[in-house]
Amino acid sequence: MGNNHSQPTSNVQPASAFRPRSLKHHKSSPHSLRLFPARESSSSISRSSSPSFNSFSEKYYEKEKENHHPSRTRGPPVRLSPPTTATSVHSLSEPVHAHIILPSPAAGLLSAPSSRGFTSQSDSAYSRFLHDYPQYASSWHIDALRRSEYSRLAPNETYVDYMGGALYPASLISVHAEFLQNAVLGNTHSESASSKLSAALTATARAAVLSFFNAPQGSTVIFTANASAALKLVGEAFPFTPSAAFILPEDAHNSVHGIREFARAKKAPIVYLPSPSRGGVRVREAFALIDKHRPPPGIPALFAYTGQSNITNSKPPLAVLAHATSRGFTTLLDAAALAPSTPIDLTQTPVDAAAVSFYKMFGFPTGVGALILAPGIGDWLREKRPWFAGGTVDVVQVPGIAIGRTAAIDEAFEDGTLNYTLLPAVTTGLRLLSAYLPALPARVAALSASCAHYLENLRWPRTGSLAVRVLSRIPGMPAEPGETSQGAGGIVSCLMLDEQGDPIPLSRVAAHAAANGIALRTGCMCNPGGAAALLSLGSLMAVLGRGDANHPPTLRALEEAAGRELGVVRISFGLASCWTDVWRVRSWVVQALKDEWVIKPSALVPHADEIDGEAGFGGVVGRAI
Repeated sequence: MGNNHSQPTSNVQPASAFRPRSLKHHKSSPHSLRLFPARESSSSISRSSSPSFNSFSEKYYEKEKENHHPSRTRGPPVRLSPPTTATSVHSLSEPVHAHIILPSPAAGLLSAPSSRGFTSQSDSAYSRFLHDYPQYASSWHIDALRRSEYSRLAPNETYVDYMGGALYPASLISVHAEFLQNAVLGNTHSESASSKLSAALTATARAAVLSFFNAPQGSTVIFTANASAALKLVGEAFPFTPSAAFILPEDAHNSVHGIREFARAKKAPIVYLPSPSRGGVRVREAFALIDKHRPPPGIPALFAYTGQSNITNSKPPLAVLAHATSRGFTTLLDAAALAPSTPIDLTQTPVDAAAVSFYKMFGFPTGVGALILAPGIGDWLREKRPWFAGGTVDVVQVPGIAIGRTAAIDEAFEDGTLNYTLLPAVTTGLRLLSAYLPALPARVAALSASCAHYLENLRWPRTGSLAVRVLSRIPGMPAEPGETSQGAGGIVSCLMLDEQGDPIPLSRVAAHAAANGIALRTGCMCNPGGAAALLSLGSLMAVLGRGDANHPPTLRALEEAAGRELGVVRISFGLASCWTDVWRVRSWVVQALKDEWVIKPSALVPHADEIDGEAGFGGVVGRAI
């Protein structure tokens, strides 16, 4: 199964004595960390006084009381401020602060109730949802974020593909656009005032990343194109040997599996951690395999791990990483799917390297990711890199073979010119996400669990047969016998079934979803091991590699052997998701069953106002668009 995409502290290094020093070489001065205090919560954000709620009707108070919401501190809508721009070298002697003020959680909620009503079914369903998932009420401020920052979502549009990419908050774009209109930014490899401004803002972005993930003092941030590029950097530079195994999970993204090509080229054994039927890893078996393949003293060995599966929804215990470290492995964490909705503390859970993509976290910018290296790892890997480019070396002998690599670890891995016009948006995005992240794990788990529950209980009207089979791990699901419990995130991977119980072709489901304004994804999600676990394809996977160089394996051949399209329907929730989205997904499937999955463009899912009340208040006032 290949890439079956959907249709629809300090990085400062000694400078060379013969090299002029610029702010490019002061990438993360300690005082710049004041811009982004670690683990800042929304409660620490200062707000001015808010309008009184006494102007709301008694009916409003009763509605709020019915929905069991806690007391709230409210404030007026406020805006993000663009990064400070400087126009002189003198002004860069101080840290460049982006005086960012996050939107008030009350933004978009201080409005009079609409006269439009709701169906008794959706009101009843929402009340049951709050009763079953009381933790959801504590994330009311995210409902406000949804209304204030994502109002561009059309009434008949439901976005449930956050694993594919998060939606960006509107103010993140407007603030960055305003910043670019007023700033003069130059290539960081130069010495001009504009170049030094870019370098200072890049340093601020590095400091923001280190602080956001609470990385140990001395860690390094390397900016990349995405998490895949970050993982490749480790793979290509790692000194694999035949004497030590490369261990990785079956349930992993292809960007992790791809590292095995570097290992194979150096004849390193490749060992997989088997996946249970719902994905993740068998923890006891993982510990045993790590012990069995413990590398000899002084021999480098790599252990890669998936923080959260992008298809099975499993969040295996990060304690497995600590065990691998204790056995002499260099540890690599693919945090691309984990970071958007789960706080990651690299001091509490140390790893040697972690990879993230920022568009998956807050939608913008795309094309920017990061590799976070623990202290000392960058120096070690730098000498192993098989390639160099502009910006990664100090001097190159031409003709000849001698090279002198740059002393700065981040520069040694950042090939060519950084995307310096977009890096300030990373700082702003992290600042915003930090205010909402503490509430996200429970929120997205409640959304995915309720969505799975709704779908599992749908039946074909005529026969009463099961209409949806949920395959992924559901939050709160008990562990398999003899296994350690694993967490779960905001994904629902499932199959839509016909009346005979056979899977409806994914292409048909994808087309029907698109016609009804549902943005989801179908396929294997670039995670063949996770898909094989969910779909019980172990036997087919075993014979996939029996071809030869002239007849390489193909997805079509695998599907022909299976007798059907391979993959799942993936519904995923994130920062801007709310109960409205869950209910509209359910309503879409209900309608699809009535239509027998025949596309009827004129029979779209009803307007959001007609099917639900939103989680902010469970009625008209808190409705999300």
